Amino acid sequence: MDAADPVLEAGIGCTLNGSPELTVVTNGEESDATVVVVDLVDDKVLDVVHSIRNQPHRPEIVLLATELSPGEALHAIAAGAHGLLRRREASANRLSRAVLAAVVGDCTMPPDLIDRVLEQGMENQTPTAPQAWARGGLNEREHAVLRLVAEGYETDEIARRLSYSARTVTAVVHDITQRFRLRNRAHAVAYALRARLL
Repeated sequence: MDAADPVLEAGIGCTLNGSPELTVVTNGEESDATVVVVDLVDDKVLDVVHSIRNQPHRPEIVLLATELSPGEALHAIAAGAHGLLRRREASANRLSRAVLAAVVGDCTMPPDLIDRVLEQGMENQTPTAPQAWARGGLNEREHAVLRLVAEGYETDEIARRLSYSARTVTAVVHDITQRFRLRNRAHAVAYALRARLL
C-alpha cells in the first residue's frame, strides 16, 4: 500500500485485513499487489504507478483516487494500474475484489467509467461496429470477450455470459495478447482502448 497520509494508510490496511484472502504488508515489503491512494491522477501519480509496476517483483497496482476521468483512467492503465476505484465507492468488498482481480491479471474500473471510456472510443468509429472491429484486428468474439474483461469480469463469468467454455475465453484472450504482443489482460484492455478497438 502506498499513501501519503499514515491515517489513511492505516484505514485502508484495516479494510483489507478484513478479507481472509488478503495479507497486508507494510511499505518496503514485497507484495503481489500495491494499493496507491491519491486525490488526483496527474503525471506525478502516473510516474509512481509506473515505477512501482517496474520493480523487480512487478506488483499489480490498484489505484484508489478521489476522482477519475476517462482520460485519467486510460493513462493509469497504460502506466500499469490494473484496478481503478473512486475513494467514495471503495467499500471493503469492492476494494478487496479489485486487489484480488489485479493479482490474477484482470483489470477493473467503475462501470460508469467504462461506459464513458467506451463512448469516447466509439465516437471516431463508423456506425457499423463489427466492420470497425474487423479493420482494427478484433473479430466479434474477441471484441465481446475483451469488453467483458474491461468491465472487470473474471474468466468463468465471461464464459457464462457469452455461453463459451472458460477454456475458449482463455484462448481468445491469449490470442489477442499474442497477436498484438501484449503483456497480459490489462495491457490488452489498455491497448484496445487507446487504439479505439473497444
